[in-house]
Amino acid sequence: QVQLVESGGGVVQPGGSLRLTCVASGFAFEYYIMGWYRQAPGKERELVAVIRVPGGRANYADSVKGRFAISRDNGKNSIFLQMNSLKSEDTAVYYCNAFRGGGPNEYEYWGQGIQVTVSS
Repeated sequence: QVQLVESGGGVVQPGGSLRLTCVASGFAFEYYIMGWYRQAPGKERELVAVIRVPGGRANYADSVKGRFAISRDNGKNSIFLQMNSLKSEDTAVYYCNAFRGGGPNEYEYWGQGIQVTVSS
């Protein structure tokens, strides 16, 4: 019943923009740290951006700082990733992630992943 449904991927030219959306259901969204990860062929999955519950504070990978922006809307159980000035090296499958820890157990959920391709 837990779902993280991603949308907004596709093909874009270098320098273009895309906006990814992740809609969550089946868990207490407002208590989870939410993030976007990506994985390119032959490479390990890496953190792109994360947004925390207290004050909605965000952190970014150095490679995307100044170009990407993560946001969340707790009322809509959604997070977003605005991607600007896209480069070919941004090409990857992007995954929505939910995480909660701090107690006896940790909880983590993943979306199915969506393809982002930056090519001319």
